Amino acid sequence: MEKKQLIQKFNQQAVKYSKKRKNQENNKWRSHIFQAVKGDTLEVAVGAGMNFSFYPKDIEYVGVDFSPKMIEHAKESAKDYGFRAKFIVSDVESLEFPDNSFDTIVSSGSFCSYENPVHVLNLFNKWCKANGQILLMEHGLSSTPTLAWIQKKFDKLAVKAFGCHQNRDILALVKQSNLSITKQERAILGYLYLIWAKPNKENQ
Repeated sequence: MEKKQLIQKFNQQAVKYSKKRKNQENNKWRSHIFQAVKGDTLEVAVGAGMNFSFYPKDIEYVGVDFSPKMIEHAKESAKDYGFRAKFIVSDVESLEFPDNSFDTIVSSGSFCSYENPVHVLNLFNKWCKANGQILLMEHGLSSTPTLAWIQKKFDKLAVKAFGCHQNRDILALVKQSNLSITKQERAILGYLYLIWAKPNKENQ
């Protein structure tokens, strides 16, 4: 799917995502991984701000999304949580930050749509400080064979309808990147990936 079409699809879903945001405040998986956020924080594909309720108030936050409508809702959402925030409308794959800019980099549900997800992970490796952390909560290929078969079978349909791949092995993608995994968990029939990682500056 072309990038303009993908942006349009997410623009159209911005109001729905904003309405869902409040319901995410009790999401145990988001709480489990994103309570570790600290320091100068970058969140990619921020959407409407689903993770904001889990962040401490003393962080310096930068949120990025290629959807202008999502950013509009994220700006409004951030006002409820008290941390200092700025927002950038940009495609993450073409974004530039100085090396070693962030203590924490967050992504949730974004690796289904990148054209080159390993490239994005390697950008995280550059942008994260040497003693920083990368926190990923992503959906992907299930560890349950029947569900995995369905995901592979209908992946093209899902991409056409939602701009979202269902058949990506997120753990394998991280292992292909320059990052080092410190901890990983799977949930919901292995469909949900929780990955704690750190940069490996030797592989930069």
